[in-house]
Amino acid sequence: MIVLKWLLGLIARRRARLVAATAGVAIAVALLATIGAFLSSSKSTMTQRASATVTTDWQIEVQRGSDRNAVMASVRGDPSIRNATLVEFAQTSGLQSTTTPSTTTPSTTPATSGSAQPTQATTQTTGPGVVLGWPSSYRTSFPGAVRVLAGASTGVLLAQQTAANLRVAPGDTIMIGRLGMKPAAVTVDGIVDITSADSLFQKVGTQSQPSAPPDNILILPEAAWHRIFDPVASARPDLVTTQVHADFVASLPADPAAAYAKVIGRAQNLELRMHGAGLIGDNLAAELGKARSDALYAQVLFLFLGVPGAVLAGLLTATVASAGSTRRRGDQALLRARGAGIRTLIAIAIGETAVVAVAGSVIGLAAALVISARSFGSATAGASWLTVLSWVGASMVAAITISALSIAWPAYRDARELTVAAARGVVGRGRSPRWLRWWIDVLILAAAWLVYWLTSRNGFRLVFAVEGVPTISVSYWAFAAPALAWLGGGLMLWRISNAFLTHGRAALSKLLRPIAGPLSRTVAASMSRQRGLLSRALVLVALAVAFAASTSVFNSTYKHQAEVDAVLTNGAMVTVTESPGIPTDTTRVAALSHISGVRSVTSLLHRFAYVGADLQDLYGVDPRTIVKATKLQDAYFKGGTASQLMARLAARPDAILVSDETVRDFQLSPGDVVRLRLQNGRTKQFTTVPFTYAGIALEFPTAPSDSFLVASAAYVAKATGSDTVGTYLLDTASDASTAVAGRVRSLIGTTASVSDVASKRRKIGTSLTAVELRGLTRIELAFSLTLLAAAGGLVLWLGLVERRRMFAIAAALGATRAQLRSFVWSESLFVTAGGIACGTATGWLLTNMIVKVLTHVFDPPPSSLAVPWGYLGLVGFVTVAALSFASIAAVRGARRPTVEMLRDI
Repeated sequence: MIVLKWLLGLIARRRARLVAATAGVAIAVALLATIGAFLSSSKSTMTQRASATVTTDWQIEVQRGSDRNAVMASVRGDPSIRNATLVEFAQTSGLQSTTTPSTTTPSTTPATSGSAQPTQATTQTTGPGVVLGWPSSYRTSFPGAVRVLAGASTGVLLAQQTAANLRVAPGDTIMIGRLGMKPAAVTVDGIVDITSADSLFQKVGTQSQPSAPPDNILILPEAAWHRIFDPVASARPDLVTTQVHADFVASLPADPAAAYAKVIGRAQNLELRMHGAGLIGDNLAAELGKARSDALYAQVLFLFLGVPGAVLAGLLTATVASAGSTRRRGDQALLRARGAGIRTLIAIAIGETAVVAVAGSVIGLAAALVISARSFGSATAGASWLTVLSWVGASMVAAITISALSIAWPAYRDARELTVAAARGVVGRGRSPRWLRWWIDVLILAAAWLVYWLTSRNGFRLVFAVEGVPTISVSYWAFAAPALAWLGGGLMLWRISNAFLTHGRAALSKLLRPIAGPLSRTVAASMSRQRGLLSRALVLVALAVAFAASTSVFNSTYKHQAEVDAVLTNGAMVTVTESPGIPTDTTRVAALSHISGVRSVTSLLHRFAYVGADLQDLYGVDPRTIVKATKLQDAYFKGGTASQLMARLAARPDAILVSDETVRDFQLSPGDVVRLRLQNGRTKQFTTVPFTYAGIALEFPTAPSDSFLVASAAYVAKATGSDTVGTYLLDTASDASTAVAGRVRSLIGTTASVSDVASKRRKIGTSLTAVELRGLTRIELAFSLTLLAAAGGLVLWLGLVERRRMFAIAAALGATRAQLRSFVWSESLFVTAGGIACGTATGWLLTNMIVKVLTHVFDPPPSSLAVPWGYLGLVGFVTVAALSFASIAAVRGARRPTVEMLRDI
């Protein structure tokens, strides 16, 4: 009963303290529950997106000498398989077409003047290729396999690049070369783009993986394929293979790692039942393997971006509770003087803890549901209710822990250790905490630097996946560096603030003279006396500013680099890729430049060059336009900025940029002559061409990630005797790439392939970058602002409220309202200015450290941080506004009549 009466008394007379503590717990619960649900939802989204990008889940290749029907029966007997279709592959020696232009031209010879002679027919021949045979139902079973560009969607289908090489259209006849046999004639029904050619033509085996597709691809109906290639299969079975394409229908776990393990297990089970008659190319597992790594990175982001906020909310709750520690000790002393025992005091503390924990949990969870609904369109952020309930439980445990450590434990300690007289004492010189005397903060910062240095030695690699092993792990050791830096930085700020308030009274009084006037020395002495409270408030404001700054800068950098990654892989906002062998069209650049939405166009030559015995990609660029058209980043290069290195290529025609790996392998130094062997476009013979090493290219648009070369297009064209352009790179507005790509397709038709950055991002972007962080960013930034307001305004206001005794005594001794305001505004200025300055410095340090530790999240790493100045300005405004509001509220409270204030104390 006494506990209930005491709690009712707290609600009636100490509402501010209870409300503030409950608010701190609610913030922590809401933050943990919201980000936790989003994390689980993100993992599920990664699994769904990874599986959705796979056109054919399994490609089971029938081994030579095995019965295809038996393999097909085994596949169809697997309960995890939905569709299973036989697909035939055959090697062709080449394809040929003969085209006769329909137009006529008048002859210029006198003998035939005035008559029209048909233009002579031309014959185009391709190199070797692959001819597929599948049933008419294939596109129904696997709808994303091909995209129709022209003509029919069934029948004889020709790949876009092959059609461009042969210069044919639907309705034209082509000849299919068969080794040792007569060519077979077929009529083209449609031109298509094979969307997943890399995986479709993979080399199936134990380590099957996507590979470069053949240059020439033809698709025949099943009956036509057997008519043409069954004789080839009898004479040369090594030129023909059979695959069973299958779709995985079994439900997958939400976690990509669990889904990967399940798919791998089912594939191994099927291979076992086929007794070696078939090998599985597991495209689905390959995509899930990427997603499981990204899921762990998402978990890493949660730890880096979510946990500090929850810890800060816990510190806020503890600080709020400690702000009334003096009054609580006095209350305990009064109860003990009236006969209450230690058990009663502990029961009261536990009751207060329960009220704060339950109320904070309910409010926090309700807020999390509302925030999730507004940010993600669903109260559960798309996660299952089982997952939501698990995070609810975890959040409630966090609420109880925070409440117990903030309220119950200090009360228990005081009840056990302090006498009645000691508990009632309000005057005395406090002793510095042990950590301050033992220099724990310095040791923690030294440990943070040591861990940071050690983790940098492995390139800050957090996620480890052993080849061939279905499990992956996270090196949580890397978290220690920023976590220790955050903790040590907060303690160091406390030390600095405490030392300044203790030993810097003279300097402080001078700084406060514009506000306090002749009372500056008295105000400085009062602030020195309250250094514990002011240091706590300053540190909380600084940590809140650091959390807001580091979170916002990281999210902005992440968003910027995700866009950079997509542009780098695609080449530009819109890329037009010509088919090999197509002559240069001198009007192409002008035509593309006049398309609405195109800001600039540049061409890219692609050749192959031998560096010693190593064959590498060589890219010829126009140094004057490449930087603008492709948004080249300085991080792509070493030894100069993007503009500087392109200027070197423009100034010296034979200058060349090489990859970092080539520099190491061949021990190159700037200015060295690099002799490459290039194929002449006319003679097809390799000739030696000298270049001068001018810099290092770490990344380049459309280039592979290992070894490549970049040189002036004019010099490359002159050296190879051919100016044939492989790619055109178009710069557009970031939100206009898809529309511009559509206009480009309308202009060029099927003569070249067109890709835009938005479509490419969905295909090549990791599932981590595919998961939008906008909703999560809004949540984190909103909580950052809330923590800022609470850390600054709430803590300072409670501290001022708890010192109403001092204000009442000062007023009774004749202090004017202006003089009372000088005390309040001086403390507010100290906390505001010190908190923002120290928080900015700490946030800058933490952001750089987090970006370095998470360097493998970014591809490529950022050359500089993306700073959201607008949000940071809002952070400063909210901080100043919260502290000003708290000061105004305290000043208004100090204006109350002295007798009324003394009655409330």
